[in-house]
Amino acid sequence: MRELVAKKYVNALMQTLGDNELEAFSSALQEMCMAYEVEKFQTIIHSCEVSSKQKEELLLSMISEPQLKLVNLIKLLSMHDRLGILPEIKQGLDYQMSIKNNRFVGSVVGSFELTKSQLENLEASFGKKFGATIHLTSKKSEYPGIKIELEDLGVEVSFSVERLKSQLTEHILKAI
Repeated sequence: MRELVAKKYVNALMQTLGDNELEAFSSALQEMCMAYEVEKFQTIIHSCEVSSKQKEELLLSMISEPQLKLVNLIKLLSMHDRLGILPEIKQGLDYQMSIKNNRFVGSVVGSFELTKSQLENLEASFGKKFGATIHLTSKKSEYPGIKIELEDLGVEVSFSVERLKSQLTEHILKAI
């Protein structure tokens, strides 16, 4: 439900903000959304004991360079008691911006760290495949293989050592 409400705000922002404003707006939203990761801040935002005006002032105090449209968005969200959906608005805005600019971010997860040249090769390959600019980050984990995730494009490619072993075993058993 929160995503649906946030989507309406995102659509309105995409229609009213120009390309230059969009980048600045997004970075200002990013500053505020980092506070949502702190549990005490979440408690304040969802508290009935703190007034909407106080919550609004708290959020506005976090912005280093306030823009009129951002201030108006915060006031509107505060007026309708929707300050809690600000991270969803930021996420939706980032998604719309990536579609508009044809730039997507993804991750490569595996049991080993990839080199910069390997990442660049993967970025070029996926960029060519999807006709977009792709930026990948490498994350080391316990995953037994390698997995490439491009969430905004809805793509996940994985190669698992365990799956390869089971398929190889199955193929050998069929051959016997």
